[in-house]
Amino acid sequence: MQPVTHMSLERLKKIIVLLTDIDDTLTENGLLPAASLVAIERVEQAGIAVIPVTGRPAGWCDHIARMWPVAAVVGENGAFYFSYDRCRRKMRQCFAKNEQERGRDRERLELLRTRIVSEVPGAGIASDQDYRIADLAIDFREDVDPLPEEEIKQIVRIFEENGATAKISSIHVNGWFGTYDKLSMTRICLRDLLGIDIERDNEKIGYVGDSPNDSPMFHCFENSIGVANVADFVVDSPPKWITNRRCSGGFVEFAELLLTAQAS
Repeated sequence: MQPVTHMSLERLKKIIVLLTDIDDTLTENGLLPAASLVAIERVEQAGIAVIPVTGRPAGWCDHIARMWPVAAVVGENGAFYFSYDRCRRKMRQCFAKNEQERGRDRERLELLRTRIVSEVPGAGIASDQDYRIADLAIDFREDVDPLPEEEIKQIVRIFEENGATAKISSIHVNGWFGTYDKLSMTRICLRDLLGIDIERDNEKIGYVGDSPNDSPMFHCFENSIGVANVADFVVDSPPKWITNRRCSGGFVEFAELLLTAQAS
């Protein structure tokens, strides 16, 4: 990983879409600082589309799409994207699976919910679970005492043994049935809303993240940036660049570089 300050002006000026994780990338210690929202707003005003890509639930994502200065939001690790048309006052929704498929998955996840809590002492159901459409989020450090690494791996094993996909974020293990992920839905979102092809237009896209579930995004984008706390994890495909500051401070650091390049 190279320091983000080594990114060339020419590289930065080509970016017209900024994708970003939320937890421990836009936030810090569970809070969303004003500086993060100001940075998003300034980047949007500079003509760069900002799209959060998160494991957070549909209920949160509806709020984010409506009330944050963003072009869209990809949620539940790629289960959907939401984009709010403020002129027409209409929410556009695109799902990786149809309603019937999501209903069947929900029943299977309920069985896993009971099993995981029973077999992994200290694991909890994420406090935002009731607002989710497509996945099951197991809390291992947000509202519960941090679990040891072996217990986190056990949660992943239970999901995978039952045919589910499992990804570890900085606070949750998210499990779902399906082959979609953050990258697959981001590809659809950019194509539908902006006419951008990830392969063809890769140099026009930046991605900022912090944890192992960002690996597909880090691997895909040549302008992939990890905030400094990404170094706390072993990431299969690490980002190409890294900020000096942690969490939200790292996001703001990169946004400032991007804005300086655009202004030039």
